[in-house]
Amino acid sequence: MATTYLQICNEILREVNEVELTSATFASSVGVQTHVKDIVNRAYLDIVNEEPQWPFLSVAESGATDPMYGNTYIETVAGTRWYELKPASSSILGDYGYIDWDNFYLTTVGVSGESAPYTARNLRHTTIEEWKDYFRVSENLDDADTQSYGIPSRVVRSPDARNFGLSPIPDQVYRIWFFAFNQPTKLDLYSDAVVFPDVYVPVIISKARYYIHQFNDNAQGAAFALEDYKRNLKNMRLHLMEPDPGYFKDDRIRFI
Repeated sequence: MATTYLQICNEILREVNEVELTSATFASSVGVQTHVKDIVNRAYLDIVNEEPQWPFLSVAESGATDPMYGNTYIETVAGTRWYELKPASSSILGDYGYIDWDNFYLTTVGVSGESAPYTARNLRHTTIEEWKDYFRVSENLDDADTQSYGIPSRVVRSPDARNFGLSPIPDQVYRIWFFAFNQPTKLDLYSDAVVFPDVYVPVIISKARYYIHQFNDNAQGAAFALEDYKRNLKNMRLHLMEPDPGYFKDDRIRFI
Protein backbone atom coordinates (compact mmCIF):
# COMPACT_ATOMS: atom_id res chain seq x y z
CA MET A 1 0.00 0.00 0.00
CA ALA A 2 1.43 3.36 -1.06
CA THR A 3 2.62 5.74 1.64
CA THR A 4 0.31 8.72 2.09
CA TYR A 5 0.84 12.42 2.69
CA LEU A 6 -0.63 12.01 6.20
CA GLN A 7 1.79 9.22 7.12
CA ILE A 8 4.85 11.20 6.06
CA CYS A 9 3.67 14.34 7.87
CA ASN A 10 3.17 12.38 11.08
CA GLU A 11 6.63 10.87 10.77
CA ILE A 12 8.09 14.39 10.80
CA LEU A 13 5.78 15.57 13.59
CA ARG A 14 6.97 12.69 15.75
CA GLU A 15 10.54 13.72 15.00
CA VAL A 16 9.95 17.07 16.71
CA ASN A 17 7.52 15.84 19.39
CA GLU A 18 4.48 17.60 17.97
CA VAL A 19 0.85 16.46 17.95
CA GLU A 20 0.12 14.16 15.04
CA LEU A 21 -2.56 14.83 12.45
CA THR A 22 -5.55 12.62 11.65
CA SER A 23 -7.71 12.34 8.57
CA ALA A 24 -10.26 14.53 10.39
CA THR A 25 -7.81 17.29 11.42
CA PHE A 26 -5.57 17.31 8.36
CA ALA A 27 -7.41 20.00 6.37
CA SER A 28 -7.72 22.33 9.37
CA SER A 29 -4.11 22.09 10.57
CA VAL A 30 -2.43 25.17 12.06
CA GLY A 31 1.01 26.25 13.22
CA VAL A 32 3.76 23.66 13.14
CA GLN A 33 1.45 21.08 11.63
CA THR A 34 0.80 23.30 8.62
CA HIS A 35 4.51 24.04 8.31
CA VAL A 36 5.26 20.31 8.29
CA LYS A 37 2.73 19.81 5.51
CA ASP A 38 4.53 22.51 3.52
CA ILE A 39 8.01 21.10 4.01
CA VAL A 40 6.89 17.57 3.15
CA ASN A 41 5.58 18.93 -0.14
CA ARG A 42 8.78 20.87 -0.67
CA ALA A 43 10.88 17.76 -0.04
CA TYR A 44 8.64 15.67 -2.27
CA LEU A 45 8.90 18.09 -5.19
CA ASP A 46 12.65 18.40 -4.64
CA ILE A 47 12.98 14.68 -5.24
CA VAL A 48 10.66 14.27 -8.21
CA ASN A 49 12.29 17.27 -9.90
CA GLU A 50 15.78 15.85 -9.42
CA GLU A 51 15.33 13.62 -12.48
CA PRO A 52 12.77 14.54 -15.17
CA GLN A 53 12.91 10.95 -16.43
CA TRP A 54 12.20 9.07 -13.21
CA PRO A 55 10.53 5.80 -14.30
CA PHE A 56 7.56 6.46 -12.03
CA LEU A 57 6.81 9.67 -13.97
CA SER A 58 6.55 7.80 -17.28
CA VAL A 59 3.16 8.42 -18.91
CA ALA A 60 2.69 4.72 -19.69
CA GLU A 61 4.46 1.44 -20.16
CA SER A 62 6.78 1.25 -23.13
CA GLY A 63 5.51 0.53 -26.66
CA ALA A 64 3.21 -2.37 -27.32
CA THR A 65 5.34 -4.06 -29.97
CA ASP A 66 8.82 -3.03 -28.86
CA PRO A 67 9.67 -1.51 -25.47
CA MET A 68 12.29 0.68 -27.12
CA TYR A 69 9.82 2.55 -29.36
CA GLY A 70 8.59 4.93 -26.71
CA ASN A 71 5.82 5.15 -24.14
CA THR A 72 3.28 7.09 -26.20
CA TYR A 73 2.67 7.82 -29.86
CA ILE A 74 0.77 10.06 -32.25
CA GLU A 75 -0.38 9.09 -35.74
CA THR A 76 0.33 11.54 -38.52
CA VAL A 77 -2.07 12.83 -41.17
CA ALA A 78 -0.86 13.04 -44.76
CA GLY A 79 -0.07 16.66 -45.59
CA THR A 80 0.02 17.88 -41.98
CA ARG A 81 3.29 19.12 -40.48
CA TRP A 82 2.48 20.13 -36.87
CA TYR A 83 1.06 17.96 -34.07
CA GLU A 84 0.19 18.47 -30.42
CA LEU A 85 2.34 16.47 -28.04
CA LYS A 86 -0.61 15.95 -25.72
CA PRO A 87 -3.87 16.50 -27.63
CA ALA A 88 -6.01 16.07 -24.51
CA SER A 89 -4.25 18.96 -22.72
CA SER A 90 -6.08 22.30 -22.78
CA SER A 91 -3.27 24.32 -21.17
CA ILE A 92 0.43 24.17 -20.45
CA LEU A 93 -0.41 23.16 -16.86
CA GLY A 94 -1.76 19.88 -18.16
CA ASP A 95 1.11 19.18 -20.53
CA TYR A 96 3.79 16.57 -20.09
CA GLY A 97 6.55 17.53 -17.71
CA TYR A 98 9.38 16.31 -19.91
CA ILE A 99 9.85 15.07 -23.47
CA ASP A 100 12.90 13.13 -24.62
CA TRP A 101 13.48 14.96 -27.90
CA ASP A 102 16.44 12.80 -28.85
CA ASN A 103 14.36 9.61 -29.07
CA PHE A 104 11.55 10.21 -31.55
CA TYR A 105 10.91 7.18 -33.71
CA LEU A 106 8.83 6.75 -36.87
CA THR A 107 7.27 3.46 -37.93
CA THR A 108 4.38 2.05 -39.92
CA VAL A 109 4.11 -0.93 -37.58
CA GLY A 110 0.62 -0.90 -36.09
CA VAL A 111 -0.78 1.53 -38.66
CA SER A 112 -4.09 0.34 -40.06
CA GLY A 113 -3.68 -1.24 -43.49
CA GLU A 114 0.11 -1.46 -43.31
CA SER A 115 2.02 -4.72 -43.69
CA ALA A 116 5.62 -5.86 -44.10
CA PRO A 117 8.00 -4.53 -45.20
CA TYR A 118 7.43 -1.76 -42.70
CA THR A 119 8.99 1.68 -42.67
CA ALA A 120 10.99 2.55 -39.57
CA ARG A 121 13.55 5.22 -38.73
CA ASN A 122 14.85 7.41 -35.96
CA LEU A 123 13.98 11.08 -36.28
CA ARG A 124 16.71 13.65 -35.85
CA HIS A 125 15.86 16.41 -33.40
CA THR A 126 16.30 19.71 -35.22
CA THR A 127 16.05 22.90 -33.19
CA ILE A 128 13.65 25.58 -34.36
CA GLU A 129 16.68 27.79 -35.05
CA GLU A 130 18.26 25.15 -37.30
CA TRP A 131 14.97 24.63 -39.09
CA LYS A 132 14.57 28.39 -39.67
CA ASP A 133 18.14 28.70 -40.97
CA TYR A 134 18.30 25.65 -43.24
CA PHE A 135 14.83 24.32 -44.02
CA ARG A 136 12.13 26.95 -43.53
CA VAL A 137 12.39 28.66 -46.94
CA SER A 138 12.33 25.48 -48.99
CA GLU A 139 9.76 23.71 -46.86
CA ASN A 140 7.44 26.69 -46.76
CA LEU A 141 6.93 26.01 -50.45
CA ASP A 142 6.38 22.33 -49.67
CA ASP A 143 3.22 23.14 -47.71
CA ALA A 144 1.34 23.59 -50.97
CA ASP A 145 3.29 21.05 -53.02
CA THR A 146 2.14 17.50 -52.37
CA GLN A 147 4.93 16.19 -54.60
CA SER A 148 7.47 17.16 -51.95
CA TYR A 149 5.77 15.25 -49.14
CA GLY A 150 7.69 12.23 -47.96
CA ILE A 151 8.89 10.12 -45.05
CA PRO A 152 9.85 12.52 -42.24
CA SER A 153 13.46 12.43 -41.11
CA ARG A 154 13.50 15.35 -38.66
CA VAL A 155 11.41 16.38 -35.67
CA VAL A 156 11.18 20.05 -34.71
CA ARG A 157 10.13 21.38 -31.31
CA SER A 158 7.76 24.33 -31.46
CA PRO A 159 8.81 27.53 -29.65
CA ASP A 160 6.28 26.90 -26.87
CA ALA A 161 7.39 23.22 -26.59
CA ARG A 162 3.75 22.09 -26.80
CA ASN A 163 3.88 20.84 -30.39
CA PHE A 164 6.25 19.10 -32.74
CA GLY A 165 6.72 19.47 -36.45
CA LEU A 166 7.90 16.90 -38.98
CA SER A 167 10.21 17.52 -41.88
CA PRO A 168 9.52 16.74 -44.62
CA ILE A 169 5.75 16.83 -44.33
CA PRO A 170 4.34 13.28 -44.00
CA ASP A 171 3.02 11.73 -47.18
CA GLN A 172 0.88 9.17 -45.35
CA VAL A 173 -0.02 7.88 -41.88
CA TYR A 174 2.93 7.02 -39.63
CA ARG A 175 3.20 6.35 -35.93
CA ILE A 176 5.54 8.75 -34.16
CA TRP A 177 6.69 7.21 -30.90
CA PHE A 178 8.43 9.16 -28.15
CA PHE A 179 9.14 9.06 -24.42
CA ALA A 180 7.04 11.44 -22.32
CA PHE A 181 7.00 11.99 -18.57
CA ASN A 182 4.29 13.48 -16.39
CA GLN A 183 4.59 16.69 -14.44
CA PRO A 184 4.93 16.05 -10.73
CA THR A 185 2.08 17.53 -8.76
CA LYS A 186 2.18 18.50 -5.12
CA LEU A 187 0.46 16.49 -2.42
CA ASP A 188 -2.84 17.95 -1.27
CA LEU A 189 -5.28 15.57 0.43
CA TYR A 190 -4.29 13.51 3.48
CA SER A 191 -4.83 10.35 1.42
CA ASP A 192 -2.64 11.44 -1.50
CA ALA A 193 0.10 8.91 -2.13
CA VAL A 194 3.64 9.59 -3.27
CA VAL A 195 4.30 8.53 -6.85
CA PHE A 196 7.45 6.53 -6.18
CA PRO A 197 7.78 3.06 -4.59
CA ASP A 198 7.53 2.81 -0.80
CA VAL A 199 11.10 1.58 -0.54
CA TYR A 200 12.23 5.13 -1.41
CA VAL A 201 10.02 6.93 1.10
CA PRO A 202 13.06 7.40 3.41
CA VAL A 203 14.41 9.82 0.79
CA ILE A 204 11.52 12.23 1.27
CA ILE A 205 11.53 11.74 5.05
CA SER A 206 15.24 12.59 5.32
CA LYS A 207 14.80 15.73 3.20
CA ALA A 208 11.77 16.83 5.23
CA ARG A 209 13.77 16.23 8.44
CA TYR A 210 16.47 18.51 7.06
CA TYR A 211 13.93 21.29 6.51
CA ILE A 212 12.27 20.93 9.93
CA HIS A 213 15.63 20.97 11.74
CA GLN A 214 16.62 24.05 9.78
CA PHE A 215 13.36 25.68 10.86
CA ASN A 216 14.11 24.83 14.49
CA ASP A 217 17.72 26.11 14.23
CA ASN A 218 19.03 22.63 14.91
CA ALA A 219 22.21 22.80 12.80
CA GLN A 220 23.48 19.38 13.84
CA GLY A 221 20.16 17.66 13.18
CA ALA A 222 19.91 19.40 9.79
CA ALA A 223 23.44 18.33 8.85
CA PHE A 224 22.78 14.69 9.73
CA ALA A 225 19.47 14.72 7.86
CA LEU A 226 21.08 16.27 4.77
CA GLU A 227 23.79 13.62 4.65
CA ASP A 228 21.12 10.94 5.06
CA TYR A 229 19.15 12.51 2.21
CA LYS A 230 22.16 12.60 -0.13
CA ARG A 231 22.94 8.95 0.57
CA ASN A 232 19.33 7.86 0.08
CA LEU A 233 18.94 9.89 -3.11
CA LYS A 234 22.15 8.43 -4.52
CA ASN A 235 20.82 4.90 -3.92
CA MET A 236 17.48 5.82 -5.45
CA ARG A 237 19.20 7.10 -8.59
CA LEU A 238 21.41 4.03 -8.74
CA HIS A 239 18.45 1.66 -8.61
CA LEU A 240 15.97 3.54 -10.80
CA MET A 241 18.07 5.37 -13.37
CA GLU A 242 20.46 3.76 -15.81
CA PRO A 243 23.85 4.81 -14.44
CA ASP A 244 26.42 6.44 -16.68
CA PRO A 245 29.54 4.32 -16.99
CA GLY A 246 32.36 5.52 -14.79
CA TYR A 247 34.82 4.48 -17.46
CA PHE A 248 34.92 3.04 -20.96
CA LYS A 249 36.69 -0.25 -21.44
CA ASP A 250 39.17 0.09 -24.28
CA ASP A 251 40.65 -3.20 -25.43
CA ARG A 252 42.35 -1.81 -28.51
CA ILE A 253 46.04 -2.59 -28.92
CA ARG A 254 48.15 0.43 -28.18
CA PHE A 255 51.56 1.03 -29.67
CA ILE A 256 53.90 3.21 -27.66
